[in-house]
Amino acid sequence: MTTSASESLNLPLDLVIFGGGGDLSARKLLPALYMAHVHGKLPPKTRILAIGRQDWTRERYLEFVETHSRPFVEVKSLTPEAWQAFLSIFEYVRVNVTSAEDYARLATVSSGAVQRVFYLATSPDLFTQICESLSDAGLVDEHARVVLEKPLGHDLASAQAINDAVGKYFTEPQIFRIDHYLGKETVQNLMVLRFGNALFGPLWQAPYIKSVQITVAESVGVGSRAGFYDHTGALRDMVQNHLLQLLCIVAMEPPVSLDPDAVRDEKLKVLRSLRKMTVADLARDTVRGQYAAGAITGEPVRGYLEEDGVPPRSDTETFVALRVHINNWRWANVPFFLRTGKRLLKRQSEIVIEFADLPFSIIPNGPRDRSNRLVIQLQPEESIQLQMMAKEPGSGMQMLPVSLNLDLEKAFTERRPEAYERLLIDVIRGRLTHFMRRDELEAAWTWVEPILNGWSQLGDRPRTYTAGTWGPAASSALMARDNMTWSEEI
Repeated sequence: MTTSASESLNLPLDLVIFGGGGDLSARKLLPALYMAHVHGKLPPKTRILAIGRQDWTRERYLEFVETHSRPFVEVKSLTPEAWQAFLSIFEYVRVNVTSAEDYARLATVSSGAVQRVFYLATSPDLFTQICESLSDAGLVDEHARVVLEKPLGHDLASAQAINDAVGKYFTEPQIFRIDHYLGKETVQNLMVLRFGNALFGPLWQAPYIKSVQITVAESVGVGSRAGFYDHTGALRDMVQNHLLQLLCIVAMEPPVSLDPDAVRDEKLKVLRSLRKMTVADLARDTVRGQYAAGAITGEPVRGYLEEDGVPPRSDTETFVALRVHINNWRWANVPFFLRTGKRLLKRQSEIVIEFADLPFSIIPNGPRDRSNRLVIQLQPEESIQLQMMAKEPGSGMQMLPVSLNLDLEKAFTERRPEAYERLLIDVIRGRLTHFMRRDELEAAWTWVEPILNGWSQLGDRPRTYTAGTWGPAASSALMARDNMTWSEEI
């Protein structure tokens, strides 16, 4: 039986990061921990134990942090005194994950009554070995927690195997399956927008909502991740986790409370209500793409097949668009359009709620292609915009589209933590609401896996799209069949 969060917070904290010398740690985790440290969010007796294979001294690791993490820290929060105080809580421990002796050395460094948080910023293939070795070394107790980075598995069977293996040593309340999109302020604000305002409650359903769009667009290519990415693709890398989690928050029923299991129960119902896609559905309602050479912000970039480490005839998708349905009363006949891709025109993540058209308009000469839309932008800026119609100044009754804007950065002057910072603090405090439960993960894979198998059965290669565009033209055609358009095409 696990102890309460308050009991664990009374103990010194050892935050143990496997993959401490990796890219994720350098660019995301350590800068987030610095911000938490400088703003007093870490417990007073906190140590960061960086775990790596490199035969480094502590001083050599701190040089790595200086070179690779400091550039990603918010400049206005960076002072020499605060930075040195942050570096003082680091230790470096060389661990070969297959060596029992190395875990014994870790147990010597992290000993006594202490709360241990193990962050596995490694390949999922190593999760089982690491958890077993931590347990054998006596490092897993009732206070311990483990954070698992995505992707959790390659398919349903591998996800279940990881869950089974980790579950031998950690109870479900000790396991934090992290999805950094759930740490974004606007994503969490979506819960308040939906369930804290009487305005949207009666309208958040069919027939008042015409469609929902969820886009997570990236301008970057695969970069140094080509070896990993070519065995993964956009559906596994982005849709199975990020986009489905966003869909759940948009579509879920009101939970009975903000208790973690109450919220995750409702998300699970959405995943289980997703209509299964047949091979015929896949041919009609999915678009796979792969970027070719083009230009991003005026600079030429290579196509996917020219990237280092990509096989010459790879058929891995770097873009996917889907038309999906949720089989329940709230969302009957409302299409959800999901889209994600690399080397698109710009980095942009947004949710667009398109409300139904008026059954009849008494206003003459008004635009007929402008529905009311609620646009929730997640990145690069975070904002909420309600698009509606207003009268054009002057004589007559001409209508023009206008927007009611909520700029979250201007509305709230206090600093808002970044996603990883917020989620790391949630882990330390034992708050599970914004982390996936095991049954959520497996329900997502249960829906995604037939799509992967169906694509294999169809045998079609991904459609080519030029880098620096919004993907294959077929994704626009996917919307056009329902007389709709992606938000940037209006």
